Amino acid sequence: MSKNAFSLDGKVIVITGAAGGIGMEVCRQLGGDGAKLIMADIDEVGLAAGKAELKARGVSAVTFKANSSVEADVIALFKFVAKEFGMADILINNAAAGTHTPPQDTTLEIWDTVIGTSLTGYFLNAREFSKLVIAAKKPGAIVNISSIAGSSAIGRGNFAYSVAKGGVNQMTRELAIEWAKSKIRVNAIQPCSVNTPGWRKWVETEGEKAKPLMELLVRGIPMGRVAEPEDIAHAVHFLASDAAAMVTGTILPVDGGNLAYNAGGTLGDY
Repeated sequence: MSKNAFSLDGKVIVITGAAGGIGMEVCRQLGGDGAKLIMADIDEVGLAAGKAELKARGVSAVTFKANSSVEADVIALFKFVAKEFGMADILINNAAAGTHTPPQDTTLEIWDTVIGTSLTGYFLNAREFSKLVIAAKKPGAIVNISSIAGSSAIGRGNFAYSVAKGGVNQMTRELAIEWAKSKIRVNAIQPCSVNTPGWRKWVETEGEKAKPLMELLVRGIPMGRVAEPEDIAHAVHFLASDAAAMVTGTILPVDGGNLAYNAGGTLGDY
């Protein structure tokens, strides 16, 4: 393997959900390796702050406001990419919407919001990305950010989210097969709970009520901690790079052994 197989220098990378905790860390990681970034999100304030931080680091990044669940927005995003860069080399599907609503209380509006962003949006971005790559007759890579919730029923009102992530996992496998001849690799990462600003805000909001759940979460992770955004970004870096040239259709847990230990649950020892 070439010593430069992990390099993303000069690669054009589209990152959805780029203003969030995992998305922003992925931008830092890949941009720091010389990639040219297109940061997409519905959060314009977050995008502006992220771009300013990256600029201070010497990272090349442009922003584009887009709602991944809206087809017109996604089409416009990739038209912009084609106009500004000619094509894209890598897509990181990271935009997501979650809920903590029991199935019996899940309205169609809640369902459509979660599935629209966390599954349909992944398809729309992958479809438009593939058109650019296939037209350019060059290899490409897609990394979908899934969740251990896509492989294990975890309860606690994660119903719609878990169904969406299960769909992401199967979509990853199907697209890997469909696009193998076009040299587009498609893989997914399954994080456990990740210590993002949004996650910390939830913990602070819940206060004392969050402590028992936190104990259960960590108890179910053999490595004894939740993931950091850097853990996810490192895995993204690998799957996006030529170091993973023979890797496609893979669903990679980055979960401290959570799935291996008890199928992603939080019960710990029985």
